[in-house]
Amino acid sequence: MDPYWNMAVDEAILEAVAAGQVPPTLRFYAWQPPGLSLGYFQRLQQEVDLVACQRLGVKVVRRLTGGRAVLHEHELTYSLIAPQDHPAVSGSVLESYLKISRGLLTGLKNLGIDACLAEGKSGTEPASSACFDAPSRYELTVEGKKLVGSAQTRKQGVVLQHGSILVRLETEKLFACLRFPSEEMRRRLLSNFHQRAITIGAILGREPEYEELVNAFTAGFSQGLGIELQTGLLTEQEKAQAAMLVAEKYSQESWNNLR
Repeated sequence: MDPYWNMAVDEAILEAVAAGQVPPTLRFYAWQPPGLSLGYFQRLQQEVDLVACQRLGVKVVRRLTGGRAVLHEHELTYSLIAPQDHPAVSGSVLESYLKISRGLLTGLKNLGIDACLAEGKSGTEPASSACFDAPSRYELTVEGKKLVGSAQTRKQGVVLQHGSILVRLETEKLFACLRFPSEEMRRRLLSNFHQRAITIGAILGREPEYEELVNAFTAGFSQGLGIELQTGLLTEQEKAQAAMLVAEKYSQESWNNLR
């Protein structure tokens, strides 16, 4: 769906979970047209080339969560939304990251991919504004390269974590959408980026269809988190709230150019 809608739906579900109107929710989705999501604390004018984004057909939207920019195009995106005391997400931010990562690890294993948890950022090389430039603690890597990037926020007693599971990465497009102090730094960071990120397509030598990915990670979250999942749809109230959030928040410059 549209980038504005995707972010609005996550927030609408958070509000519904907080109000006790819906159960804890695991959601999978994709992006059409492509979207560049900014971390909540990033500065739009300083870090994003809006002219390039428009030329490339990429919509820019600010997330509720922190972290750095992600180009959402060839990927599976997940969001997990549950009360903070739910066993699947309880504990500190890092503890809940670890629990959710177990579901992601199992989903990758279902696809035939052996991934591991990153130990955290290292090195002194400068990083770009792009999320996949370096793994954070408890993010998923293969051969030291980042495969899954996640971000989390906590509001109204509810945890919202969503993340990007890369199938294919349009690196040149991503770096065209971002601003850099100089072209020399853009080229250098772009070269470094290729050594720091990896995709499911590159690992498997093929790009799984959307349904295969959803099935693998549905089973992965169920097994890894020890939960029973039931298929569901957005409620009419969630749809209405999401539509309002698109119109009044996520499509508005006042939100996307917040900083």
